[in-house]
Amino acid sequence: MVRSEFRPHQGKDLAITLVAMGNAEGGTIVVGLHDGRVETPAPRALDELRQAPLDFTAPPVRTWFSEVAHPDGTLLVARVDPGGSVHEHVNGECYLRVGDESRKLTFAQRQELHYDRGESHFDGRPLPGLTVQDLGAGQVEAFREAAGARTSGEHVLRARGLLGRHGEVTVAAWLLFARSPQTELPHAHVRVLRYTENQRGSGTGLTLDDEGDRRVEGSVPRMIQEAAETVDRWVPKRRALGPDGKFTGVPLVPRDAWLEGLVNAVVHRSYSMAGDHIRVEIFPNRIEITSPGRFPGLVDTARPLDISRYARNPRIARTCADLRIGQELGEGIRRMFHEMSSRGLQPPAYRQSSGAVHLTLSALKIIDDDVLTALPRGAETLLGVLREACRPLSTGEVMDVVGSSRPTVTKQLAALREHGLVEWSGKSARDPRATWSLP
Repeated sequence: MVRSEFRPHQGKDLAITLVAMGNAEGGTIVVGLHDGRVETPAPRALDELRQAPLDFTAPPVRTWFSEVAHPDGTLLVARVDPGGSVHEHVNGECYLRVGDESRKLTFAQRQELHYDRGESHFDGRPLPGLTVQDLGAGQVEAFREAAGARTSGEHVLRARGLLGRHGEVTVAAWLLFARSPQTELPHAHVRVLRYTENQRGSGTGLTLDDEGDRRVEGSVPRMIQEAAETVDRWVPKRRALGPDGKFTGVPLVPRDAWLEGLVNAVVHRSYSMAGDHIRVEIFPNRIEITSPGRFPGLVDTARPLDISRYARNPRIARTCADLRIGQELGEGIRRMFHEMSSRGLQPPAYRQSSGAVHLTLSALKIIDDDVLTALPRGAETLLGVLREACRPLSTGEVMDVVGSSRPTVTKQLAALREHGLVEWSGKSARDPRATWSLP
């Protein structure tokens, strides 16, 4: 959860931070603490600050105030709940908490936030007729212990916003602690698929392994664990000499990289999108992870390292952090890039369709500088085109994507083939159906 220090100001100034946090995933504001010094607001200012959610935000941001005594004065603590709709300041401006700043949104960004908010806090919706007694007692107890709480499991669930106003189980609690969440949410599962070739194929040419299709169900923690165990067994490996002097199987795609992608998919997918599920597809040369739901509106998938932490399911994300499944620190994508880079592999590649995020973790090596220098200008771009296509492309199809002439593209592809970076498949040099693909 985001935490922020706040110096004593007027309620309209505090409202900016309230709106920003309400539009994100909530947070905690400590008023009267700045750079380790306590600056207690005057009693009249405290009253105005307490009224800020009602007087200066629309719709009012749900905020819970309390006072904490300090030897140097009194601190006002504001706990902000994530909103179910888009909040704005009474002056008409809209803000979103990104990292440690309250970012003012443009009109287009606000429209995207409205689109995202339609599904973003689905995890907080109560499920009528379901109570704590319908959850797995052992899983709730494990969470209570992980959270270090001395109160009852029900009290901890309520404190984490996992129960409704009348004690109903929320979507988040059901997904996290029910014995079989799929009875209410049948689309909430992970499907792990293993292919024998680098392309999926179709019909009689389908390359799906006969025993390489497993549907993983259960609570969120168990889905992650069992899906990870399946990927561990199925991921392609090569024999390598380990630090103990013995040969062992080393995954072609680093475990920490694909595990981070799997956890992100399960924790942050759009559970409001019924009819679709998470897919982890394992190929001889890559792993692809598809998660229902788009990135938030402020994300540019062409710059994944700039993606800030933004939880579509804040209650699930926070609970998984307590269970040490995810750290909720926003560094997951950077960790994936580091793991791939440390093995000399291509960086993770994101693309976004109308209803899903697709992550590709390739086992292909990064091109050596000497080879890169020897390639004709623009040749590296063709590698990206083939990687994103995930299927063989003809010379004409490559031309259409990059917008270059046939002689230029032919020269670039020939150079890539000479260095073993692409493969050509055809019956003859003039075969109109000949295609190019990655090794």
